[in-house]
Amino acid sequence: MASSLDLFDTVEGPVKSEGPKLVPFFKATCVYFVLWLPTSSPSWFSALIKCLPIFCLWVFLLAHGFSFLGAHSSARKILAGLIFSSLGDAFLIWQEQGYFSHGLLMFAITHVLYSSAFGMKPLNLRAGLVIGSVSAVSYVLLYPYLSGPFTYLVAVYIALIGFMGWRAIAGVQLANDLWTWTKLSACLGAVLFMVSDLTIAVNKFCFPVPHSRLIIMATYYAAQMLIALSAVECQDVEVARKRT
Repeated sequence: MASSLDLFDTVEGPVKSEGPKLVPFFKATCVYFVLWLPTSSPSWFSALIKCLPIFCLWVFLLAHGFSFLGAHSSARKILAGLIFSSLGDAFLIWQEQGYFSHGLLMFAITHVLYSSAFGMKPLNLRAGLVIGSVSAVSYVLLYPYLSGPFTYLVAVYIALIGFMGWRAIAGVQLANDLWTWTKLSACLGAVLFMVSDLTIAVNKFCFPVPHSRLIIMATYYAAQMLIALSAVECQDVEVARKRT
């Protein structure tokens, strides 16, 4: 019972303190899903609507102040990752016009930044082995459908997002009760990001996935929100450590 109460208190604090600051993000996300602009007619307006929730996450991080960003390199890296994500989102609006690889590059940079933000401690080789195996199986299944530059571009991208997922998951040590809301949020965000991108890959290269756009965007926006939230909650964790 005590551990359950501790878990509730750990989650309740960030929700109360950070939840109101995420209201613009939730509103922008609702606008995207309500408008549901057709992907067959790419435009700067559709790019703006798609990127707007991520812009709100920029503001969410910036609202914590430049002093906070200056003191936390992980928060700066996540903010930079969100910026590159926005560029990737914009390129993918015109993916049928030949900009898919440009979007792939932007998100590859995003995963490098997120991996750096999550850090290399604890190492957790078991988590790395699991994610590495899942990544390898995913590529093997996709490989017969790939051709040209995508044969190696997709391989590199899977390696990068897999590495990012490993570093996020490695931080969660539930068995030893060595975890924080920061780490759990990053872990869930990374897993959702991988689900979103795997859906994109299967839908684009293999076969049409039913309701693919809904799955892709819902998991993507949730992933970015959780990763952004993991960056700012570290402020509360460090303050609490100083008090104890």
